[in-house]
Amino acid sequence: MSHRFDPTLLRDYDLRGTVGKTLHAADAWALGRSFGTVVRRAGGRRIAVGYDGRLSSPMLEAALVEGLVATGIDVLRIGLGPTPMLYHAEMTGDVDGGVQITGSHNPGDQNGFKLVHAHAPFFGADIQRLGVMAATGDWIDGAGQIETVAILDAYVARLVEGFDGPACRIGWDAGNGAAGQAVEQLVKLLPGEHHLLFTQIDGHFPNHHPDPSLDRNLADLRTLVRAKSLDFGVAFDGDGDRIGVVDGQGRAIAGDQLLGLFAEDVLKNRPGAPIVADVKASQTLFDRIAALGGRPDMWKTGHSHIKSRMKQIGSPLGGETTGHLFFADDHPGYDDALYAAVRLIRLVGALGRSVTEMVDALPRSVITPELRFPVAEARKFAVIEEVQARLRDAGADMCLIDGVRVRRSEGWWLLRASNTEAALVARAEAAHESGLARLLADLDSQLASSGVTRLA
Repeated sequence: MSHRFDPTLLRDYDLRGTVGKTLHAADAWALGRSFGTVVRRAGGRRIAVGYDGRLSSPMLEAALVEGLVATGIDVLRIGLGPTPMLYHAEMTGDVDGGVQITGSHNPGDQNGFKLVHAHAPFFGADIQRLGVMAATGDWIDGAGQIETVAILDAYVARLVEGFDGPACRIGWDAGNGAAGQAVEQLVKLLPGEHHLLFTQIDGHFPNHHPDPSLDRNLADLRTLVRAKSLDFGVAFDGDGDRIGVVDGQGRAIAGDQLLGLFAEDVLKNRPGAPIVADVKASQTLFDRIAALGGRPDMWKTGHSHIKSRMKQIGSPLGGETTGHLFFADDHPGYDDALYAAVRLIRLVGALGRSVTEMVDALPRSVITPELRFPVAEARKFAVIEEVQARLRDAGADMCLIDGVRVRRSEGWWLLRASNTEAALVARAEAAHESGLARLLADLDSQLASSGVTRLA
């Protein structure tokens, strides 16, 4: 017996596809067989499995568990909850790996899987290897057992362990995602005044899509914060591993800005430490880390890449522009948006400033949001290679860590292929609007040479 995954399903740092088109129950079963075989051959026998609130998640979870058990893996079923709850189970439980069924922030008809093995992300070539194993039927047979456990209480208790923050007035928007019930329990353990939005887990996402990196999805939270004069508000993506924040004036704070705020506190206790940020981050962040005495480290975009890089260089803090934040000082180092919210409360106390005051003190630049535009899956990486080749021939000053980040006198622009969608991603930053316009014109010229038009 063997199975062939749709090639678009096997991404760089997870598996993700459209349910009923590129992702079916048979894929979940085959993933269980392949990943279970990897874990067993490494000497493991037990895997934790959780799932998010998407409509297709229970179906995929059942098929995955069936595949794992058929490989001789014992399954610890933790049920519905945010991805960081799965990370908590894998980190603290008697297991050898973990799988979370989640579509994260993608459209509602999409879903996927995030994998952990031996307390480390399972990604890149390892994910591609699962496809080869499935295609050849390279699977171990066995008969595993299933145990169902409730760990939400233990997970939430870990979030407030050692809490030393002040009482704040906060708005919380769960976006009908998988973090909803955890948020309801968390606020009961925190001092202050808490106002909740959309904590009922609903895979239809009836109020707004759960992607806090897009400003339009923060509208309800912004209205709440302003109407009640709250200190700040936090929002979560569909599986609770990415955070969005608005300050007391309702201004959105980007993930790289948040990382800059946290860096000030972390570097007080870890002077000279390396701080990791993804290639999409503002240059003002890297400059700020250096000014605070830290060592800025630019790395590839993707939660798995950032976590792995942090372990490699011993970094206590890392993050992405999209709102993945990783604390490895008094936390295990995985991305947990609820923990990031707790740390933000603690940051207010540690720095003695409101979130609004912190934002006011940040350096200013003119920077685009993350610009995404569709390009066929089979074409997107080729476009990057073509742009890199032309710039190399022109002697451009560029960084090729992830896509191409071009440095000009006005600032910089970035072009990279998305690892989660059939799309290219771009961003640009300058000191002034006129410089930003020149940077974007330069980017558009390169795209045009490859037959691509960036959507405004």
